[in-house]
This record gives sequence, C-alpha cells and structure tokens, in this order.
Amino acid sequence: MSAFSDRIDLLLAEFFRLWPVHATAAGAHEHDGRWPDVTEPGREARLAFLDRSEAGLRGLAAADLAPDDAIDRELLLGELGALRFDETELRGDRWDPLSWVYLLGAGILPLLVREHAPLGVRLESLAARLHGAPAVVDGAIVALTGLPGRPVSRLHTETALAQLPGVTALIDDALRLAADEAPSDPAVAGILPALVAAGTSARDSVERLRTHLETVVLPGSAGDGRLGPELYARKLQHALRTDRTIDALRDRATREFAAVRAEMLRIATELWPAWVPDRPVPTDAAAGDADGAERETVAAVVDAISREHPAADDLVARARDELAGIEAFVRERDLVGLVEAPLAIAWTPLFMRSFAGAMLDSPGPLDRGLRSFYYLTPPSDDWTPGQVESYLREQNDRMLRAITIHEAVPGHYLQLAYANRCPSLVRAIFSSGVFVEGWAVYVTQVMMDAGYRPDDAALRLVHWKYYLRAVVNTLLDIGIHAEAMTEEAALELMVGRAFQEDSEARRKWDRARLTSTQLPTYFVGSLELWDLERDVRRRLAAASGDPRGADAVPEPHVVGGFGETPGFDYRAHLEAVIGHGSLPPRLLRRILLGDGGRDGGRDEGGDAAGEDRAAAADGRSPADPGSRR
Repeated sequence: MSAFSDRIDLLLAEFFRLWPVHATAAGAHEHDGRWPDVTEPGREARLAFLDRSEAGLRGLAAADLAPDDAIDRELLLGELGALRFDETELRGDRWDPLSWVYLLGAGILPLLVREHAPLGVRLESLAARLHGAPAVVDGAIVALTGLPGRPVSRLHTETALAQLPGVTALIDDALRLAADEAPSDPAVAGILPALVAAGTSARDSVERLRTHLETVVLPGSAGDGRLGPELYARKLQHALRTDRTIDALRDRATREFAAVRAEMLRIATELWPAWVPDRPVPTDAAAGDADGAERETVAAVVDAISREHPAADDLVARARDELAGIEAFVRERDLVGLVEAPLAIAWTPLFMRSFAGAMLDSPGPLDRGLRSFYYLTPPSDDWTPGQVESYLREQNDRMLRAITIHEAVPGHYLQLAYANRCPSLVRAIFSSGVFVEGWAVYVTQVMMDAGYRPDDAALRLVHWKYYLRAVVNTLLDIGIHAEAMTEEAALELMVGRAFQEDSEARRKWDRARLTSTQLPTYFVGSLELWDLERDVRRRLAAASGDPRGADAVPEPHVVGGFGETPGFDYRAHLEAVIGHGSLPPRLLRRILLGDGGRDGGRDEGGDAAGEDRAAAADGRSPADPGSRR
C-alpha cells in the first residue's frame, strides 16, 4: 500500500463517519444505524474535516504521484470543494424542507430494498436509525428558518408536505415486513420489539415535522427556490467543474436547439404522409411564417406518434419487454459488453416522485452483486383523465424505448455496473453527474447510429425530441435560476417550441425550480463525450495510414453520425469510456488522450465535470447518491 492509498483510506473512513447515509448508499455499512449530526456543531465538524482533507491533498504534489493517484487527488479536491460550497454557501438545510424529506427517505429505503446482509441485521440497523429520527426532525425544525436574503421556499415546503407521507409509508413497510418474517426468522423476531418502538417514535416525529411545516413553516415561506444569478453561477462551477460561463452555456444550447429542430423538421416532413394523411403539410403562408409552419409540421407528427402509448398500469411490464429487445440488439451488434448484475424494474417509491418520470437507482460500489432499480413513476392518483392521457402520450411506445436505453442498457444501469468494478475506490464512490447523465444521453444516440430499429423513422423523431429535452433542460435551468424566467415563458419553450406534452412540461417546471444545476448535466455531458469520441476517431484515423488522415472524421450536422472511421471500434471505445469509473470528462480525456483535459474544442469555457453534489450532503438533496434520471 502506498502513502497515498493510506491517506485515502483514512479520508474515506472519516467521510463515511460524518456522512453515514452516503456511506450506506456507497455500501459501507459500518454506520447504517446512524444519521449525520444535523446540529451546528455537526456542521462545524464536517467543515473541519474538509479543511484537514483539502490541506493534506494539496500538500501532495501531483508530479510526485502515480498518474492514477494524481487523477484521484484532483477528483477528491473537486468533491471536497463542492461539499464545502453546500455547507457554507448553499445551505439548503435552512431554506429547503424537501431536502429533509429526502434525508429521511434515503436513510430508510436502502436498508429495506438492498439485501447486503440478512434481514435481521438490516432491521437492527434500521431500528437504530429510526430511534435517531426524532433528532433529525429536531434539527429540521431548528434549521428551517431561512437565511438572510433567502427565506424558506414555499414550493419546496408544499412539495415536502406532499412527499412526507412516503417516509411514513417506508416506516410502515418496515414494520409490516418484520411482522411477516418474525415467525420464521429468529433474528427478526429478536429485533421486532425494538423496531416497533423505534418505528412508532419515528412515525410520531414525522407527524411532528408535518405539523411544523404546515402550521409554522408554510405560512412564513416567502421564497421561491430560485438561486439568483450570482449563487447559481457559483454552484454551476461546482456542478460542472468548469469556468464555462452562463452566457457560453446558453449560447451553445441555443445553437444546438436550432440544429435539432431542423433535423426534426426534416424527419417530420418525410413522415407526414404516413402519420397525418388527411391534411396537407403546413406552408409558411398558411401558418403565418416559416417558424409557424415548422412548429405545426413537427407538432402534428409528434402528436400522432404519441397516441401509441401503453396503459398506465402497463408501463413497467412494457419497459421489461423493451429491455429484452434492446439487450438482444446490443449483443447482436457486439456494441458493448453486457453485465450479469441484477436489475429490477418497478414503480418509483412515493417519496422520490417529484423529479422524474423515470430514474435508475444503483447499488453502491461496495455492495457487490446487489440489484439496481429502474424506476418508472405512475400517473398521480389525483390527476384528471386528461392529465393522465397527456402523461402517457409523453411516455409513448417509442419514448419508452428511448427511456429504457437511457436508464438501463446501455445507459445508466450498464455504465454504473461498470463503474462499480473500478479498482479506484475514489472513482467508484464519487461519481461525476456530468459523465453519468451525459453518458445516458450520448449512448442513446450511439444506439441510433448503430442501427437500432433502422426502419422506424418515427423512433428517430421521438429520439430527437428526447435529445431536445436535454438541450431545453439547460435553457430552462439557466432561465429559472439566473434570469427570472416565468412559467408562461417556460411552458412556451417546452410545449410550444420543444413539442413536449403539457403534463411533462409542468412537471419539469416544478423540477427545475426544486433543483438547480442538475438539469444542464445531460446536455453538457453528452457534448463532452461526443467531443471525446470525435478526437479519438481523429487520432485513430491519422494513425491508420488513410490518406485523408484526421479529415476522415466529418463534422456532424447535429451530434453523432460519424460513420466508419479507420481503426475505430465502438465496443473498444465504449468500454474504455466506462472502464474508469464515472470520471469527470476532463479527467477521462487525460487518461484516454493524455491531453490534460481540454474541452475538446466544441465551445468556450473550461472542462465539464461533476454534478449537483447536494447528493453528497448526506441525503439533503433531490435524490440519493445512486439515483440517476
């Protein structure tokens, strides 16, 4: 063991002790019975840890380290800086009640669904954690008073109240499971009395938090959750790990928006006779102008395609069927090696339903062989029939195929299974959201380029709509948090110009206000990975002896579509990309190209790496560290 490895072992041990819910998610189960210290002394202890750790890492000269250790050092410094930002500047614990709901939920759910130990052992840890839940609630009640200039957010409070019953449901599920298993499992029977007592106390505490939110916090919640341009810019630097400016990011997304719309218009015009046979193609004159004709043409074809959708109750079963076909295609084309890690497709737990229609929840890197969960969110019980239909039209047959590629294979599930094999524990535990989300967007286009369902042009149109959503996510996030975008303008962008269903757009409007800087990771990460592929192709073409050299690789019209490149093999490339953990793209470029982490030349700014690291704040975040949307 090297001195660097010894230092990292000590750092991770203390990190897990201070952020025990994150430790559970990572698969380090020594602290499964504990919560983070949510008092002010607890925050000061975490900051002291960050001080010591950063000083120690900066004291190691990168030139004196092995190349892999130097990359791990740089990755850790970025993570520690993001944690410091959360603890000192963002302070979501003071103004975001929903972060407390997610802390509670993230502390309970893995002990129920991840079978890392016998049930009796897991329930013993859960009993201890439930016993400590009243202290977490006490901390929430003390903290949720807002900050100077940042009052408690009303939307976050309302959403917390809507999702808090999901935490109670988890407690009830635990008690029910224990009661059912106790007659046949002596270990469960032995812990049952303590679990019932702790669960009852925790349930009462959740009710106490609900009452406090409803009677004290909500009436005084004057905030709207928007960060404002200054705080947003600082958080964006940590989320993307870049010097890229808001203006540069907006301009790049705006250019991509126009390019994707043009491609959608081309495909929609070709599809018009088959999908809208009873109407003529809109003309500029009839629609008022060229933009109006484009909108009407694409919207009409997308609308017709969207009518082919599963019933609400069939979403999960249909996704399972789609996954089987997708995996068969990947094997047939030898596109990338598949894995045997178990995957379950299920409905999203109630307390996690505010943010996405689909998500992937993977086991931690230390939980070898456990299941990943590909979650699909059902329509809400209180929706009207029209809202349900709108939601299902967005989750139509072809969109569900694209979503299953994105969430499962070869998207999040496959990539995170590879990441969990990474020999570097640092890279396995601290993942770049830009890489993880970018990979899922990028590899969906790779599937299309590889010939997935080549005769289904309607799937191509839906895929470009799905990619356009990633582009719009960036514009929406910037608009809401840095530019005071109104709901009317947001819906016009999503529905009027990006062809989303009204239900999807309204959910995204809420999600974008409930989160910040996570939505751009899809677009930025996919661009970084396309830049990497382009540069790998150019290097291989130049070395192949082809007389065209690097010019054998064309500049794409939108993204992807490079065609054949001398010396380039997709399986080798994709497995190289996902074979080093979930690294920030800049650091991955250093490994694969040795170029020091340049941006790849696609646009202004620096590197693109990282994610909304609120997930590392031990559950005080939109989702636990393993959840990807």
